[in-house]
This record gives sequence, C-alpha cells and structure tokens, in this order.
Amino acid sequence: MSNDTMGYKENTDGVGTPTGPWDSALDKLRDWDPKWAELCFKMSTNPWTHSVLPRKFIELVGVSLNAACTNLNAGGTRRHIRAALDAGATREEILFVLKCGAVMSIHSCSLAAPIVLEEAKAANVKLTPRTNTGQTPACDAMRRIGQWNTAWDPFFELDPVFTDEFMAMGGGIYQSGVLTPKEVELLSIALDASFTHMYAPGARRHIKSALKAGATMEEIMEVLKLCVVQGVQTFNLGLPILAEELERRSSNQKAA
Repeated sequence: MSNDTMGYKENTDGVGTPTGPWDSALDKLRDWDPKWAELCFKMSTNPWTHSVLPRKFIELVGVSLNAACTNLNAGGTRRHIRAALDAGATREEILFVLKCGAVMSIHSCSLAAPIVLEEAKAANVKLTPRTNTGQTPACDAMRRIGQWNTAWDPFFELDPVFTDEFMAMGGGIYQSGVLTPKEVELLSIALDASFTHMYAPGARRHIKSALKAGATMEEIMEVLKLCVVQGVQTFNLGLPILAEELERRSSNQKAA
C-alpha cells in the first residue's frame, strides 16, 4: 500500500455520520481518549453536518486546502478527491481547485517584492536596466479591462516578463466558468485564510468580492471553519506514528 493511501477512511463512520477531514486515526483517538475525541469530532465535522454549503463544494475546498502549495498533504488530498467525486464533482472542477491551490504561490512575490524595492532604495541599489524587457500582453490586457491589482506592481517592476508569463498562465483560471463567481471567491478566502498561508491582503480582497458576488456571512464563516478543521491533520499524521512507535518499543522490551 502506498504512503498516500495508508489510513484512508471512507467519508462516513459506518452509520452515515460524515467524518469530514478525518482518516482512520479517528478510531485510535476514540480508543485512547474517547471523551475528548467526541468533542473534537463534533467540532471538526460541523461544516458537513450543518449543511450551509453543498457537500460537493465542501469537498472541493478540502481538495484545494490539502493539495495547496502551502500544504501538500497527500493523504488529505486523496481523501477529499474521493469524497468530491462521490458528491458529484467533475474532473474539471477538481482540476480547477488544484490550479487555484497552485497559483497562490505568487504571494511569495506579493510579500517580498515590495520589501526588495524598499530596501534597495534605502541601500541606494538600482535595478539593472534591461535592454529588452519584452512584451507584456497579458498584463496590458488585465489593465485595460480593470482586472489589474496594484499589489502586483512591485514584482512587475522587478521582472515584467516573468509577471506577464504568470498572469497569462493564471489569469484565465478564474474566468473559466467552472465554478460560479461566488464559489471562486469563497474558495479563494479559504486558501488565503488557511493556517498554512494566512495572507491577509488576499483574504480581505476576496471577502469583499464574495460579498459583492452574493455570499452571505454564514457562507464565508463556513469556509473559515473548513480551514480550522484541517487542524485534525495533526492527528492523521501523528497518531499512526505514535501507535507504531509504542508497538515497536513494546516489542523490543518483550524481546529484551
């Protein structure tokens, strides 16, 4: 069995209760600490049991959060892909949320490029003049239709060709129509607010856009809850290792 399928748990507990972000580590936690396990289970499956968001969209958010370049959780990605397919998600929808989880890597530039320009100015370091900056049709088009974000100006100044290549690749994702505009904004909130990312400017921008697209405060809170419940991945990772190490220690002591 490959590492990314070990511990996979179907998305219900056998009596129809959704298990949400949990894998088989839930069984071990219930064995070792049943009272706390049930408190944690109730909290962490809340988005699945309260039905504010459709099950399919919940699982698509789970796919994107786990597969995102800031997380890269193989077990969680597989678990939520299976659950999303079970809930009726298409290949195109899952591919879309994977793309969204990939392009958030541009926030490395959003964070650091302004600092580069500020510190270079303070140190009296000039940007090397380019003899051939190349054309930037994707960025130019985004400016013409009002989709350019001024937060991108610093890394455009540092490397306009790379920025244009990124925008040509990433810009069309969000206008593809695979998800509704409201769903795109809710997904983007989850990715930016995720505890492995916490990108405040993006979270604010997408919350504002989500409200304009018709999202309710309750729906926005649901995607934030989906970020919070990913904390149980700590147990999905750690409990099997702890069980294995305890078993190894016990076996060694018996053999001694």
